[in-house]
Amino acid sequence: MISYPPSYYAATAHAAPPRPPLGGDTDCDIAVIGGGFTGLSAALALAEAGHSVRLIEAKTIGWGASGRNGGQAIPGLRHGPAQLIKRFGVDHARALTAIAGAARDQFWATIDRHAIACDAKRGHCQAAAKPGDMAYLAAEAAAHQALSGESHMRMLGRDEAAAALGTGVYHGGLFDPLAGHIHPLNLAHGLARAAEAAGAVLHEATAATAITAITGNTIVTPHGRLRARRIVLACDGASGALVPALAGRVLTVGNYAIATEPLGDASVLPADWAVADTRFVLDYYRRSADGRLLFAGGEKYLPGAPADIAAFVRPHMLRVFPQLADARIDYGWGGDVTITRSRFAAVGRHGNLIYAHGYSGQGVILGTFMGSLIARAIAGDSRDFDALAALPTGKFPGGAALRTPLHIAGMLWYALRDRL
Repeated sequence: MISYPPSYYAATAHAAPPRPPLGGDTDCDIAVIGGGFTGLSAALALAEAGHSVRLIEAKTIGWGASGRNGGQAIPGLRHGPAQLIKRFGVDHARALTAIAGAARDQFWATIDRHAIACDAKRGHCQAAAKPGDMAYLAAEAAAHQALSGESHMRMLGRDEAAAALGTGVYHGGLFDPLAGHIHPLNLAHGLARAAEAAGAVLHEATAATAITAITGNTIVTPHGRLRARRIVLACDGASGALVPALAGRVLTVGNYAIATEPLGDASVLPADWAVADTRFVLDYYRRSADGRLLFAGGEKYLPGAPADIAAFVRPHMLRVFPQLADARIDYGWGGDVTITRSRFAAVGRHGNLIYAHGYSGQGVILGTFMGSLIARAIAGDSRDFDALAALPTGKFPGGAALRTPLHIAGMLWYALRDRL
Protein backbone atom coordinates (compact mmCIF):
# COMPACT_ATOMS: atom_id res chain seq x y z
CA MET A 1 0.00 0.00 0.00
CA ILE A 2 1.33 3.45 -0.94
CA SER A 3 1.61 5.85 1.99
CA TYR A 4 0.44 9.45 1.86
CA PRO A 5 3.01 12.23 2.12
CA PRO A 6 3.11 13.46 5.74
CA SER A 7 0.53 16.17 6.46
CA TYR A 8 -2.09 17.12 9.01
CA TYR A 9 -4.69 15.58 6.71
CA ALA A 10 -2.88 12.27 6.37
CA ALA A 11 -2.46 12.12 10.15
CA THR A 12 -6.17 12.72 10.83
CA ALA A 13 -7.85 10.98 7.88
CA HIS A 14 -10.48 8.31 8.40
CA ALA A 15 -9.34 4.78 7.70
CA ALA A 16 -9.77 3.77 4.08
CA PRO A 17 -9.61 0.28 2.57
CA PRO A 18 -6.77 -0.48 0.16
CA ARG A 19 -7.88 -0.84 -3.44
CA PRO A 20 -6.00 -3.48 -5.45
CA PRO A 21 -4.15 -2.59 -8.65
CA LEU A 22 -5.72 -3.43 -11.98
CA GLY A 23 -5.28 -7.15 -12.60
CA GLY A 24 -4.75 -7.99 -16.27
CA ASP A 25 -6.65 -6.78 -19.32
CA THR A 26 -10.12 -5.47 -18.44
CA ASP A 27 -13.07 -3.93 -20.25
CA CYS A 28 -15.57 -1.34 -18.99
CA ASP A 29 -17.92 1.30 -20.32
CA ILE A 30 -15.95 4.25 -19.01
CA ALA A 31 -12.43 4.43 -17.60
CA VAL A 32 -11.37 7.26 -15.30
CA ILE A 33 -7.73 8.23 -14.82
CA GLY A 34 -7.09 10.01 -11.53
CA GLY A 35 -8.30 9.54 -7.97
CA GLY A 36 -8.84 13.18 -7.00
CA PHE A 37 -12.06 15.16 -6.68
CA THR A 38 -12.81 15.27 -10.41
CA GLY A 39 -12.10 11.61 -11.08
CA LEU A 40 -13.95 10.40 -8.01
CA SER A 41 -17.01 12.55 -8.61
CA ALA A 42 -17.05 11.49 -12.26
CA ALA A 43 -16.89 7.82 -11.24
CA LEU A 44 -19.72 8.41 -8.77
CA ALA A 45 -21.99 10.19 -11.24
CA LEU A 46 -21.29 7.77 -14.09
CA ALA A 47 -21.86 4.70 -11.90
CA GLU A 48 -25.11 6.20 -10.61
CA ALA A 49 -26.15 6.64 -14.26
CA GLY A 50 -25.71 2.89 -14.79
CA HIS A 51 -22.34 2.75 -16.52
CA SER A 52 -19.67 0.16 -15.84
CA VAL A 53 -16.88 2.35 -14.44
CA ARG A 54 -13.29 1.65 -13.45
CA LEU A 55 -11.02 4.30 -11.96
CA ILE A 56 -7.25 3.97 -11.84
CA GLU A 57 -5.00 6.04 -9.57
CA ALA A 58 -1.21 5.99 -9.81
CA LYS A 59 -0.72 6.37 -6.05
CA THR A 60 -3.65 6.19 -3.64
CA ILE A 61 -7.02 7.95 -3.44
CA GLY A 62 -6.58 11.67 -2.75
CA TRP A 63 -2.77 11.44 -2.91
CA GLY A 64 -2.33 14.65 -4.89
CA ALA A 65 -3.75 18.14 -4.46
CA SER A 66 -7.21 16.81 -3.63
CA GLY A 67 -5.87 15.30 -0.41
CA ARG A 68 -3.58 18.08 0.82
CA ASN A 69 -4.99 21.42 -0.30
CA GLY A 70 -6.11 24.27 1.95
CA GLY A 71 -9.59 22.81 2.33
CA GLN A 72 -11.21 26.09 1.23
CA ALA A 73 -14.57 25.51 -0.45
CA ILE A 74 -14.85 28.72 -2.45
CA PRO A 75 -17.53 29.06 -5.15
CA GLY A 76 -16.81 30.57 -8.53
CA LEU A 77 -14.75 30.18 -11.67
CA ARG A 78 -11.64 31.99 -10.32
CA HIS A 79 -12.74 35.25 -11.95
CA GLY A 80 -15.38 37.21 -10.03
CA PRO A 81 -18.73 38.35 -11.46
CA ALA A 82 -17.58 41.90 -12.17
CA GLN A 83 -14.57 40.54 -14.02
CA LEU A 84 -16.82 38.19 -16.01
CA ILE A 85 -19.11 41.05 -17.01
CA LYS A 86 -16.17 43.14 -18.15
CA ARG A 87 -14.75 40.30 -20.21
CA PHE A 88 -17.86 38.61 -21.62
CA GLY A 89 -20.84 40.92 -21.18
CA VAL A 90 -23.83 40.64 -18.85
CA ASP A 91 -25.71 37.74 -20.46
CA HIS A 92 -22.69 35.45 -20.76
CA ALA A 93 -21.54 36.40 -17.25
CA ARG A 94 -25.00 35.58 -15.87
CA ALA A 95 -24.88 32.11 -17.43
CA LEU A 96 -21.41 31.43 -16.02
CA THR A 97 -22.46 32.70 -12.58
CA ALA A 98 -25.41 30.30 -12.66
CA ILE A 99 -23.03 27.39 -13.34
CA ALA A 100 -20.86 28.48 -10.41
CA GLY A 101 -23.93 28.67 -8.16
CA ALA A 102 -25.05 25.20 -9.22
CA ALA A 103 -21.56 23.88 -8.45
CA ARG A 104 -21.69 25.40 -4.96
CA ASP A 105 -25.12 24.03 -4.14
CA GLN A 106 -24.36 20.56 -5.48
CA PHE A 107 -21.09 20.42 -3.54
CA TRP A 108 -22.77 20.83 -0.15
CA ALA A 109 -25.68 18.60 -1.23
CA THR A 110 -23.26 15.82 -2.20
CA ILE A 111 -21.63 15.91 1.22
CA ASP A 112 -25.05 15.74 2.88
CA ARG A 113 -26.51 13.08 0.56
CA HIS A 114 -23.62 10.68 1.07
CA ALA A 115 -23.08 11.59 4.72
CA ILE A 116 -19.41 12.38 4.08
CA ALA A 117 -17.68 13.15 7.39
CA CYS A 118 -15.21 15.82 6.29
CA ASP A 119 -15.58 18.52 8.97
CA ALA A 120 -17.69 20.63 6.61
CA LYS A 121 -18.37 24.15 7.86
CA ARG A 122 -19.86 27.21 6.21
CA GLY A 123 -18.43 30.69 6.07
CA HIS A 124 -15.62 32.32 4.07
CA CYS A 125 -14.08 35.77 4.15
CA GLN A 126 -12.03 37.35 1.40
CA ALA A 127 -9.91 39.81 3.33
CA ALA A 128 -8.80 43.14 1.86
CA ALA A 129 -5.00 43.36 2.02
CA LYS A 130 -4.91 46.95 0.71
CA PRO A 131 -7.33 49.89 1.17
CA GLY A 132 -8.20 49.91 -2.54
CA ASP A 133 -9.24 46.26 -2.40
CA MET A 134 -12.42 47.20 -0.55
CA ALA A 135 -13.82 48.87 -3.67
CA TYR A 136 -12.92 45.79 -5.70
CA LEU A 137 -14.71 43.49 -3.23
CA ALA A 138 -17.79 45.74 -3.10
CA ALA A 139 -17.98 45.74 -6.90
CA GLU A 140 -17.76 41.95 -7.00
CA ALA A 141 -20.52 41.59 -4.39
CA ALA A 142 -22.79 44.00 -6.28
CA ALA A 143 -22.14 42.23 -9.58
CA HIS A 144 -22.87 38.84 -8.02
CA GLN A 145 -26.22 40.08 -6.70
CA ALA A 146 -27.10 41.63 -10.05
CA LEU A 147 -26.29 38.46 -11.98
CA SER A 148 -27.66 35.84 -9.57
CA GLY A 149 -30.36 37.61 -7.58
CA GLU A 150 -28.66 36.35 -4.40
CA SER A 151 -28.04 38.79 -1.57
CA HIS A 152 -26.24 36.62 0.98
CA MET A 153 -22.79 38.20 0.62
CA ARG A 154 -21.99 41.20 2.79
CA MET A 155 -19.14 43.60 3.23
CA LEU A 156 -17.26 43.74 6.53
CA GLY A 157 -15.71 46.93 7.79
CA ARG A 158 -12.24 46.99 9.27
CA ASP A 159 -13.40 46.59 12.89
CA GLU A 160 -15.88 43.80 12.10
CA ALA A 161 -13.27 41.91 10.10
CA ALA A 162 -10.73 42.28 12.91
CA ALA A 163 -13.20 40.94 15.47
CA ALA A 164 -14.15 37.94 13.32
CA LEU A 165 -10.64 37.04 12.17
CA GLY A 166 -8.61 37.93 15.24
CA THR A 167 -6.18 40.17 13.37
CA GLY A 168 -6.04 43.84 12.50
CA VAL A 169 -3.93 43.59 9.34
CA TYR A 170 -6.87 43.83 6.94
CA HIS A 171 -8.91 46.80 5.79
CA GLY A 172 -12.17 44.85 5.80
CA GLY A 173 -13.48 42.00 3.72
CA LEU A 174 -16.31 40.26 1.89
CA PHE A 175 -18.14 37.51 3.77
CA ASP A 176 -19.85 34.63 1.96
CA PRO A 177 -21.93 32.37 4.25
CA LEU A 178 -22.45 29.82 1.45
CA ALA A 179 -18.73 29.14 1.02
CA GLY A 180 -16.76 27.32 3.70
CA HIS A 181 -14.11 24.72 4.43
CA ILE A 182 -13.61 20.97 4.65
CA HIS A 183 -11.05 18.26 5.43
CA PRO A 184 -10.05 17.51 1.82
CA LEU A 185 -8.62 14.03 2.25
CA ASN A 186 -11.71 12.88 4.12
CA LEU A 187 -13.84 14.37 1.36
CA ALA A 188 -11.88 12.31 -1.18
CA HIS A 189 -12.34 9.16 0.93
CA GLY A 190 -16.06 9.89 1.17
CA LEU A 191 -16.43 10.35 -2.57
CA ALA A 192 -14.53 7.10 -3.12
CA ARG A 193 -16.86 5.18 -0.81
CA ALA A 194 -19.90 6.70 -2.50
CA ALA A 195 -18.57 5.78 -5.96
CA GLU A 196 -17.95 2.20 -4.89
CA ALA A 197 -21.42 1.98 -3.33
CA ALA A 198 -22.82 3.06 -6.70
CA GLY A 199 -20.92 0.26 -8.44
CA ALA A 200 -17.66 1.84 -9.60
CA VAL A 201 -14.46 -0.18 -9.21
CA LEU A 202 -11.39 1.71 -7.96
CA HIS A 203 -7.78 0.64 -8.47
CA GLU A 204 -4.83 2.18 -6.64
CA ALA A 205 -1.11 1.84 -7.47
CA THR A 206 -2.08 1.71 -11.14
CA ALA A 207 -0.36 4.35 -13.23
CA ALA A 208 -1.49 5.07 -16.76
CA THR A 209 1.62 4.96 -18.94
CA ALA A 210 -0.04 5.52 -22.31
CA ILE A 211 -3.50 5.95 -23.77
CA THR A 212 -4.87 5.58 -27.26
CA ALA A 213 -8.07 7.52 -26.87
CA ILE A 214 -8.41 8.39 -30.56
CA THR A 215 -8.44 4.89 -32.01
CA GLY A 216 -8.66 2.15 -29.44
CA ASN A 217 -9.74 3.79 -26.16
CA THR A 218 -7.12 1.70 -24.37
CA ILE A 219 -5.14 2.68 -21.27
CA VAL A 220 -1.81 0.96 -20.79
CA THR A 221 -0.70 0.30 -17.20
CA PRO A 222 2.04 -1.83 -15.63
CA HIS A 223 -0.66 -4.28 -14.56
CA GLY A 224 -2.60 -4.68 -17.78
CA ARG A 225 -4.69 -2.79 -20.29
CA LEU A 226 -7.99 -1.09 -19.53
CA ARG A 227 -10.29 -0.83 -22.55
CA ALA A 228 -13.30 1.47 -22.46
CA ARG A 229 -15.88 3.13 -24.65
CA ARG A 230 -14.89 6.54 -23.22
CA ILE A 231 -11.99 7.75 -21.12
CA VAL A 232 -12.16 10.51 -18.49
CA LEU A 233 -8.81 12.20 -17.96
CA ALA A 234 -8.67 13.66 -14.43
CA CYS A 235 -5.00 13.48 -13.50
CA ASP A 236 -4.32 17.23 -13.57
CA GLY A 237 -0.62 17.99 -14.02
CA ALA A 238 0.11 14.56 -15.50
CA SER A 239 -2.34 15.06 -18.36
CA GLY A 240 0.17 16.45 -20.83
CA ALA A 241 2.45 13.43 -20.49
CA LEU A 242 -0.41 11.16 -21.55
CA VAL A 243 -1.91 13.45 -24.19
CA PRO A 244 0.79 15.63 -25.80
CA ALA A 245 -1.84 17.91 -27.32
CA LEU A 246 -2.69 19.07 -23.78
CA ALA A 247 0.91 19.78 -22.78
CA GLY A 248 1.64 23.41 -22.00
CA ARG A 249 -1.90 24.27 -20.99
CA VAL A 250 -1.17 23.98 -17.27
CA LEU A 251 1.84 24.77 -15.10
CA THR A 252 2.43 23.80 -11.50
CA VAL A 253 3.04 26.10 -8.54
CA GLY A 254 4.26 24.79 -5.20
CA ASN A 255 2.01 25.62 -2.25
CA TYR A 256 2.97 25.01 1.38
CA ALA A 257 1.01 24.86 4.61
CA ILE A 258 1.52 24.39 8.33
CA ALA A 259 -0.69 23.29 11.20
CA THR A 260 -0.12 24.61 14.69
CA GLU A 261 -0.68 22.71 17.88
CA PRO A 262 -4.31 22.79 19.09
CA LEU A 263 -4.86 26.37 20.21
CA GLY A 264 -6.48 27.46 23.41
CA ASP A 265 -6.20 31.05 22.18
CA ALA A 266 -9.74 32.11 21.29
CA SER A 267 -8.42 35.34 19.74
CA VAL A 268 -7.25 33.50 16.61
CA LEU A 269 -10.00 33.31 14.00
CA PRO A 270 -12.90 33.21 16.48
CA ALA A 271 -15.49 33.19 13.66
CA ASP A 272 -14.15 29.80 12.47
CA TRP A 273 -14.39 30.82 8.83
CA ALA A 274 -12.07 30.03 5.98
CA VAL A 275 -10.09 33.12 4.98
CA ALA A 276 -8.12 34.12 1.90
CA ASP A 277 -6.71 37.57 1.28
CA THR A 278 -6.71 39.62 -1.92
CA ARG A 279 -2.99 39.53 -2.67
CA PHE A 280 -1.68 37.81 -5.79
CA VAL A 281 0.51 35.53 -3.66
CA LEU A 282 -2.19 35.11 -1.10
CA ASP A 283 -2.37 33.83 2.45
CA TYR A 284 -5.23 31.45 3.20
CA TYR A 285 -6.11 29.78 6.45
CA ARG A 286 -8.75 28.24 8.68
CA ARG A 287 -9.24 26.41 11.96
CA SER A 288 -9.26 22.61 11.99
CA ALA A 289 -11.87 20.54 13.78
CA ASP A 290 -9.42 19.97 16.63
CA GLY A 291 -8.65 23.66 17.08
CA ARG A 292 -5.41 24.11 15.13
CA LEU A 293 -4.69 26.94 12.76
CA LEU A 294 -4.03 25.59 9.27
CA PHE A 295 -2.14 28.33 7.45
CA ALA A 296 -0.79 28.47 3.89
CA GLY A 297 1.39 31.35 2.75
CA GLY A 298 3.99 31.99 0.13
CA GLU A 299 4.49 30.19 -3.15
CA LYS A 300 7.61 28.65 -4.65
CA TYR A 301 8.06 28.73 -8.39
CA LEU A 302 11.43 27.01 -8.68
CA PRO A 303 11.48 23.18 -8.54
CA GLY A 304 11.69 21.47 -5.18
CA ALA A 305 10.07 22.07 -1.82
CA PRO A 306 11.68 24.32 0.80
CA ALA A 307 14.13 22.45 3.02
CA ASP A 308 12.09 23.49 6.07
CA ILE A 309 8.44 24.06 5.21
CA ALA A 310 7.53 25.26 8.71
CA ALA A 311 10.27 27.90 8.58
CA PHE A 312 9.12 28.92 5.10
CA VAL A 313 5.46 29.45 6.05
CA ARG A 314 5.73 30.57 9.69
CA PRO A 315 6.75 34.21 8.97
CA HIS A 316 3.63 34.62 6.83
CA MET A 317 1.48 33.33 9.71
CA LEU A 318 3.15 35.62 12.25
CA ARG A 319 2.59 38.64 10.04
CA VAL A 320 -1.14 37.98 10.37
CA PHE A 321 -1.20 36.47 13.88
CA PRO A 322 1.78 37.75 15.88
CA GLN A 323 0.12 36.33 19.03
CA LEU A 324 1.19 32.86 17.81
CA ALA A 325 4.91 33.56 18.16
CA ASP A 326 5.20 30.82 20.79
CA ALA A 327 2.81 28.33 19.16
CA ARG A 328 4.29 24.97 18.25
CA ILE A 329 4.13 23.90 14.59
CA ASP A 330 3.09 20.25 14.48
CA TYR A 331 2.84 19.72 10.71
CA GLY A 332 4.29 21.22 7.57
CA TRP A 333 3.55 19.93 4.09
CA GLY A 334 3.30 20.98 0.50
CA GLY A 335 2.08 20.08 -2.93
CA ASP A 336 1.52 21.43 -6.41
CA VAL A 337 -1.51 23.27 -7.68
CA THR A 338 -1.96 23.58 -11.43
CA ILE A 339 -2.83 26.87 -13.07
CA THR A 340 -3.82 27.83 -16.58
CA ARG A 341 -2.75 30.94 -18.41
CA SER A 342 -6.18 32.56 -18.02
CA ARG A 343 -6.91 30.89 -14.64
CA PHE A 344 -10.08 29.35 -16.09
CA ALA A 345 -10.12 25.55 -15.81
CA ALA A 346 -8.90 23.63 -18.85
CA VAL A 347 -11.97 21.62 -19.91
CA GLY A 348 -12.70 19.83 -23.16
CA ARG A 349 -12.64 16.76 -25.37
CA HIS A 350 -9.91 15.05 -27.35
CA GLY A 351 -11.32 12.32 -29.54
CA ASN A 352 -13.18 9.91 -27.26
CA LEU A 353 -11.40 11.35 -24.24
CA ILE A 354 -12.97 14.03 -22.01
CA TYR A 355 -10.88 16.02 -19.56
CA ALA A 356 -10.89 18.72 -16.87
CA HIS A 357 -7.97 20.09 -14.88
CA GLY A 358 -6.04 23.27 -14.09
CA TYR A 359 -8.46 24.70 -11.53
CA SER A 360 -5.98 27.41 -10.46
CA GLY A 361 -6.76 27.12 -6.76
CA GLN A 362 -10.52 26.78 -7.21
CA GLY A 363 -10.65 22.99 -7.34
CA VAL A 364 -12.49 21.95 -4.19
CA ILE A 365 -15.98 22.94 -5.35
CA LEU A 366 -15.38 23.24 -9.09
CA GLY A 367 -13.29 20.08 -9.35
CA THR A 368 -15.96 18.09 -7.53
CA PHE A 369 -18.70 19.55 -9.73
CA MET A 370 -16.84 18.80 -12.94
CA GLY A 371 -17.32 15.07 -12.42
CA SER A 372 -21.06 15.45 -12.69
CA LEU A 373 -20.74 17.77 -15.70
CA ILE A 374 -18.59 15.15 -17.41
CA ALA A 375 -21.21 12.49 -16.70
CA ARG A 376 -23.95 14.73 -18.08
CA ALA A 377 -21.91 15.52 -21.18
CA ILE A 378 -21.35 11.80 -21.84
CA ALA A 379 -25.11 11.30 -21.50
CA GLY A 380 -25.75 13.99 -24.13
CA ASP A 381 -26.46 17.05 -21.96
CA SER A 382 -23.28 19.03 -22.53
CA ARG A 383 -24.53 22.63 -22.34
CA ASP A 384 -22.76 23.58 -19.10
CA PHE A 385 -19.69 21.50 -19.89
CA ASP A 386 -19.39 23.17 -23.29
CA ALA A 387 -19.82 26.61 -21.71
CA LEU A 388 -16.79 25.96 -19.52
CA ALA A 389 -14.87 24.31 -22.35
CA ALA A 390 -15.37 27.47 -24.44
CA LEU A 391 -13.62 29.68 -21.87
CA PRO A 392 -10.18 30.75 -23.07
CA THR A 393 -7.17 28.98 -21.61
CA GLY A 394 -4.49 28.63 -24.27
CA LYS A 395 -0.93 27.45 -23.89
CA PHE A 396 1.73 29.17 -21.87
CA PRO A 397 4.25 30.85 -24.19
CA GLY A 398 7.82 29.77 -24.69
CA GLY A 399 7.58 26.15 -25.70
CA ALA A 400 8.90 23.29 -23.62
CA ALA A 401 12.28 24.94 -22.97
CA LEU A 402 11.20 28.48 -22.05
CA ARG A 403 7.66 28.00 -20.73
CA THR A 404 8.62 27.56 -17.08
CA PRO A 405 11.27 30.34 -16.93
CA LEU A 406 8.88 32.84 -18.52
CA HIS A 407 6.16 31.81 -16.09
CA ILE A 408 8.51 32.22 -13.11
CA ALA A 409 9.48 35.71 -14.25
CA GLY A 410 5.83 36.72 -14.58
CA MET A 411 4.83 35.30 -11.22
CA LEU A 412 7.72 37.04 -9.48
CA TRP A 413 6.61 40.34 -10.99
CA TYR A 414 3.09 39.94 -9.60
CA ALA A 415 4.52 38.88 -6.23
CA LEU A 416 6.54 42.09 -6.21
CA ARG A 417 3.38 44.10 -6.82
CA ASP A 418 1.94 42.69 -3.56
CA ARG A 419 4.70 44.51 -1.71
CA LEU A 420 4.14 47.89 -3.36
